[in-house]
Amino acid sequence: MSTEEENILTINDNEYKIDELTDHQKILLSQVLDLDKKIAAAKFNLDQISVAKDSFYNLLTASLESKEE
Repeated sequence: MSTEEENILTINDNEYKIDELTDHQKILLSQVLDLDKKIAAAKFNLDQISVAKDSFYNLLTASLESKEE
């Protein structure tokens, strides 16, 4: 799915004029676009959380290794 031009929606190689969609179809499109944004934000947050977890794990490992010496 893409909106190559501002008023054209492309789904499955078919082009649709957004102005010609029904109100229900416009709501569905808005839902899909909003969910795309939420998925991107969730992936971004997961990347941050993963890096933070790795950092804490490395700090823990370093702390444990320093006590062994």
